Amino acid sequence: MGFYSQVIFPHLLDWSLSAPNLAKYRQELLANVTGEVLEIGFGTGLNLPYYPCEIHKITTVDVNPGMNALANKRISDSGITVEQLLLESENLPMADNTFDSVVSTWTLCSIANVQQALKEIYRVLKPGGRFFFVEHGLSDKPNVQVWQHRLTPIQKVIADGCHLNRDIQKLVEQHFDCLELKQFTPENFPDLVAHLYQGVATKKAT
Repeated sequence: MGFYSQVIFPHLLDWSLSAPNLAKYRQELLANVTGEVLEIGFGTGLNLPYYPCEIHKITTVDVNPGMNALANKRISDSGITVEQLLLESENLPMADNTFDSVVSTWTLCSIANVQQALKEIYRVLKPGGRFFFVEHGLSDKPNVQVWQHRLTPIQKVIADGCHLNRDIQKLVEQHFDCLELKQFTPENFPDLVAHLYQGVATKKAT
C-alpha cells in the first residue's frame, strides 16, 4: 500500500463522504443497530455520531492505516469505545455467530474479493443478526451502466480499488435470504457514481 493510498486518499475519501446530504442516510441506517457491533471499512469514522446512544462499543475493520489515523479524533469525541483492527474484511478473525449487527457504508465497492467478505459477514453474525449497509453501485439505467462499466478501470486506480458497477443487491442476495432494500440516487448527485443501495439483510434465525 503506497503513499497515495495511505496519505492522500484517506483525506479525499473523508471530504467526499462528509457531504451533509449523505449524513441522513447514515442516520436512517444506523438508527436500528443493536447489540454487539462490527463495522467493516470503518474508514475515517464518519458513522460514529449516528450510532444509537445505547451502543457503547464497536469493533471495526479497515485495511488502510491512513484511515485509522484520521478516525482517531472522531473516536475520542464519540464516547464509543472502538476496537480498531487493521485487516482485510475477507479474513475476519472472529468466531462464528459473534455479532448482532454488522455495518458497511460505502465499502463493498472497494473490497477485492467482495464475495468472500460477504461470506465472512454472514458467518460472524449471530442467528437472526442483521447486516446494515449503504453502498453505491450499478445503476438501474442501462445507458448509465454502459459508462459505469467503461469507467470502472479508471475509478479503481484513482479511488483505491473502488468499482462503479457492482450490483450490490445481487451480491447481498447471494448470501442472505431476507433482504429489505431501497435503491435511489440522492438529489444533485450523478447516477454514475452515486446510485445508492440502502438495506438490511438478516441471517436465518435457526
